[in-house]
Amino acid sequence: MILLLARWLSGVPGARLFTYITFRAALAAIIAFFLCMWLGPRVIAKLRELGFQDREKDDDARLAQIWRQTDKKKTPTMGGVFLVPSIMGAVVLCGDLTSVYVMVGLALALWYMGIGAIDDWAKLHRRKQGGLSRREKLLWQTVGALAAVAVLYWYATSTGRSSLLRIYVPFVKNFALDLPAWGLGGAVVYAAFQWFTLVGTGNAVNITDGMDGLAAGCALVAGISLAVLCYVAGSPRLADYFIVPTIQGAAEMSILAAALVGGCLGFLWFNCYPAQVFMGDTGSLPLGAMLGYLALVSRQELVLPVIAGIFVVEAGSSYLQIVWFKRTGRRLFPIAPLHHVFQLRQYPEPKIVIRFWIAAALLSLAGVALLKIR
Repeated sequence: MILLLARWLSGVPGARLFTYITFRAALAAIIAFFLCMWLGPRVIAKLRELGFQDREKDDDARLAQIWRQTDKKKTPTMGGVFLVPSIMGAVVLCGDLTSVYVMVGLALALWYMGIGAIDDWAKLHRRKQGGLSRREKLLWQTVGALAAVAVLYWYATSTGRSSLLRIYVPFVKNFALDLPAWGLGGAVVYAAFQWFTLVGTGNAVNITDGMDGLAAGCALVAGISLAVLCYVAGSPRLADYFIVPTIQGAAEMSILAAALVGGCLGFLWFNCYPAQVFMGDTGSLPLGAMLGYLALVSRQELVLPVIAGIFVVEAGSSYLQIVWFKRTGRRLFPIAPLHHVFQLRQYPEPKIVIRFWIAAALLSLAGVALLKIR
């Protein structure tokens, strides 16, 4: 909306400033932050009034004891109901709403927020079932992810943006896998890979969301790196210098990334230890989907596991635990995901979270550094 206004006021001194992506990205981060700060107290009070308190961790007796000791039962959940709208509101105000990338990103965030909200609601009101089943969640996440992939596939083929259909490999110059060119089988593999990027990242952030500030802080630093990658991919000069694919219009996605960063900063104001509100699936699923989508548009899906390394380790530890237990009847780790291992070792929660943030920051820097290792 600001961009449209700036174009309408093109003759007014200073109006041109609002057409620059870097300025609008910074503005989006600030707006998302202050939207969170304004909405946060009001939404938290309403959630507390409605009795949307977090449930006891009844899947493990040791975690349940820690949970009771820290008195988290009084903390409301579903904080994503003000985090995600703050991010989306900032993008609507500062982004180019004629961009297919922007509109698909907003729709994807809204869809995943809806899935998370239904799951959180079910956990709070259908205690025996414990929320949506894994299959139900995966089904609806798949619908949203494949719809997003289908739109981008159509957009790429109809506008001749063939670079959107290639998988670019880090460390290697001028090499890409053009899967759709291999026929139907290649197109299916391409769609499956993009699906895994979106759904996998969404669930990885969801799994990581288990401590005050952990998921929001790690998503924040990953968002900064993805903002850089999107901006580089959308700039022919920078893309040529760093030997990465030029994706026309991808720079606009740095505004979504910046809004995500600003929104996470605002959310951390209320979510830092001791948390006044928890994110819930309402926030963690769309945050993860947005991170995956930013990597998808910038064609850096294979760099995403480095940038989002904390989420990969957290999700990996959880899935490995499940597979190992099913095969052997024994636990591979004392408990999963990984941050709970440190909890059982009596590490203070703020120390665990801050050290995970540090690791996330180093991994994000490493992901950006890969731009020059080709």
